[in-house]
Amino acid sequence: MRRKPFLAAATATALSASLFTGTAAAHADGTDGPVLSDADGWYEPGLLFVTAHSDSPLTRITAHFHRLDAPDGAAEAGETEDFTQHSGQDARSGVWQAPVHLAELGDYRVTVDLQDASGATVTGALSPHTLHYRTVLTIAGLTTTPNVPDYLHQKVSVSGTVVARDPRDPATPAPADGTTVDVSAGHARTTATTGADGRFTAAFVPADLSFQLYTAPEASGSYRTAIVPPAYPQDLHTTQAPVRFSVSTHALNLAQGATGTVTGHAEIQTTSGWQALPNTTIALQDQAHVDGQTTTDSRGDYTLHISSDNPAPNAELVAGTGNMPFQQTATEPFSLHVAYTTHTALSATLNDDGTLSASGYVSYDDSRAHWPAKPTVTLQYSQDGKSAWKNAATFALPIRHNKPLLQETYAHTLTKADTDAYWRANFNGTPDLGTSTAKPVHRYRYATRVTGFHASPDPVRKGKSINFVGTLQYKKGTAWKPLVGGAPTLYFKPHGSSTYHYVCELGSDKNGHLVGRVSAQQDGTWAIALSRETGDHLLASSRVTDYVDVR
Repeated sequence: MRRKPFLAAATATALSASLFTGTAAAHADGTDGPVLSDADGWYEPGLLFVTAHSDSPLTRITAHFHRLDAPDGAAEAGETEDFTQHSGQDARSGVWQAPVHLAELGDYRVTVDLQDASGATVTGALSPHTLHYRTVLTIAGLTTTPNVPDYLHQKVSVSGTVVARDPRDPATPAPADGTTVDVSAGHARTTATTGADGRFTAAFVPADLSFQLYTAPEASGSYRTAIVPPAYPQDLHTTQAPVRFSVSTHALNLAQGATGTVTGHAEIQTTSGWQALPNTTIALQDQAHVDGQTTTDSRGDYTLHISSDNPAPNAELVAGTGNMPFQQTATEPFSLHVAYTTHTALSATLNDDGTLSASGYVSYDDSRAHWPAKPTVTLQYSQDGKSAWKNAATFALPIRHNKPLLQETYAHTLTKADTDAYWRANFNGTPDLGTSTAKPVHRYRYATRVTGFHASPDPVRKGKSINFVGTLQYKKGTAWKPLVGGAPTLYFKPHGSSTYHYVCELGSDKNGHLVGRVSAQQDGTWAIALSRETGDHLLASSRVTDYVDVR
């Protein structure tokens, strides 16, 4: 019989290697002897599992146990050779198990002797793993209620019994009193403590649509050195109920800086029918961007305030959020148009002939704004500058720059303007550009006339004075009033001529009566009118005439 014993030095070297880098499989001389792969407890109290193989059937296995904390040279703590094959095709390869009977709990180094039918033997092969000869904590009778939670039954109850099995008496499990149990269900976590009978109950509300439920006792209290085998999860999932909600409006057109409001009511479908859905999110989403959100109240009602910070012409309102465990999401189409702020200015002049020359500009600041295809400006007027504004003319606004912060200018002339009114320019906005109005300006020119005009004496001797009478008036509103300090112009057309010639300026007293005289030189027609040079607020009047015969 061939035999290869391991020397003490070789055994120590192998042990050191196993602690840091793992131990290569121990085998006999040549390539046909027994090989030890592992010797481990597999979390089964009181059992050892040896994995080995050989070219000939294995006939004998003996395991030796040495406490890890024992001093050098100490005797082995025990051994076992009562192995039976646990798995494998035949006795040449597989896993063998044997009961382990040791006096004390703790951790043990394991060496194994192997012999096969050919007589090849390995002695003292060191296992790469340590035998943890300790109490094992497991959970028995685990139940979850309900198995499929829904909107009306959200809380899940988990219960079971924590059992402690001592490897010295594995056939007699005992309830583990005062043991903490960790319960993990996706993003939901909680703990429970066992009672004297080892029973525990924990409850949680799932935070995920599907999740794995892990329950694991902690090595604590009276079982601080116990082994807790890896937990095997239970796959669970929830049921999502359909959701619906109403919307007061599916579109808002807001001026930049303004806030709009959307209201409605949310419901969820359950086995009891449709019912109010409280505490759920209602959000305005434009692709992945959230532009505003709120939460339904206890009656399922909501009020959503929507800012004009970001336009969302193709957005949607969403009830709920993704991956909610008990409810589906619902959507409604929504459109948010923002009319960006514009600025309008007006400069107006009322001309001597009664026409109004208006000019100004329109501009915007935000780079997201754009001019419409055919923007327009409307001139408006009012008698008091506060109310009853009327449209006088609408005309196109020429676009030359088409950029923010650059003014687009306009000019327009009204031939039939109100001669005493307040004027303003109004930019006619679009859903994307807000309406803006220039500050009103008061422009006025009063109509004038000369009444009762007469030149005397008639006839008159040459070289004598001609006196002029009449009253200079202006019209304010519907009433004609004396024009004090006016300077009407006197013209003369000689007899036989077709042309009037300027003579001089006359005056008017506090009653508007004409003041002034000239010397008679020849026959002809005298005319008087308020000329354009009389001031900014008066219009030229029609000429009135009188013929005088000079002798």
